[in-house]
Amino acid sequence: MQLCLLHLDDALKSQPEFMQTCERDGAQQIEAMQAGAEIRLWGRESQLDMLHAILAEQFAVSTGEPRLCFMGSGDFHHVTALLLQLTLKNQSEPATVIHFDNHPDWVSFESGVHCGSWINCACAHPKISRLITIGACSGDLKHPDRYGAIGKLLSDGVLELFPYRHPPSRVKRHYGAGASHQQKDKHIHWQTIERMGEHAFAKILLQRISTKNVYITIDKDVLAAQDADTNWDQGQMRLSLLLELLFVIGGQHTIIGADVTGDYSTPRFGGDLWTRIKKRVEIIIDHPWNLHRHVTANALNSASNLALLEVFSEVMS
Repeated sequence: MQLCLLHLDDALKSQPEFMQTCERDGAQQIEAMQAGAEIRLWGRESQLDMLHAILAEQFAVSTGEPRLCFMGSGDFHHVTALLLQLTLKNQSEPATVIHFDNHPDWVSFESGVHCGSWINCACAHPKISRLITIGACSGDLKHPDRYGAIGKLLSDGVLELFPYRHPPSRVKRHYGAGASHQQKDKHIHWQTIERMGEHAFAKILLQRISTKNVYITIDKDVLAAQDADTNWDQGQMRLSLLLELLFVIGGQHTIIGADVTGDYSTPRFGGDLWTRIKKRVEIIIDHPWNLHRHVTANALNSASNLALLEVFSEVMS
């Protein structure tokens, strides 16, 4: 496994124990703070193309091993779309994307990619067979088609979403039925992990992965507040379940790449004044109004990162 630290913010560098472990393990470190400020929350196509070029150059020398990339705040989850492109470039077989997140990340966003819209890009890739989102509990599911979300992905079976817990979602369009949902009148009833039971869900998850190759992306806001402290509202999944599911997936499939976001960092934005204002307004609306104690947050996130690193080192070896 190739370990990579993509520094788009200062989140990882604020975790001394995690950094020391990664440096001891020979992690590749990519400095991209300026690019991070430009694309935080969302980035235009030209900005993302520049970051893609940086990543392609840094990844050009490869051992052929699968890459695990830690990249700071969940405000950068759209970078997963770039990492997927680079990973799938050298793959001849199709892959399934396993997406752990408290948010579905399926909204529409024009002229670029938003950290809440990136799965639309991922699902459009010809080598992606299916994307499975696991653990969402957020209010984004309350009225999912209000913001142009879902589209045909859910009804076509390209996307499956298994919330940890969530009541039925109110919708106006018809999305039929699938492995993860069933529509009754104007409501989508979800197959939740809580209702199925965690052990039963692990078995169902394996049944839903039809490819040998798997790419895993984790936003740690999927975790309960006891296990992570992020820029976003937290989910209900415990770290122990997340680690168990990684073992289950790795035991049956080849993990061709993985990334981890969801560490807390103070938002800093680049770009022109109007862009900075729009992003500031967006985080006022979307980010929870929590008083973060940085030392506590960094210690909590470092512990979860170390646990994830240990498990990924085993299942990706």
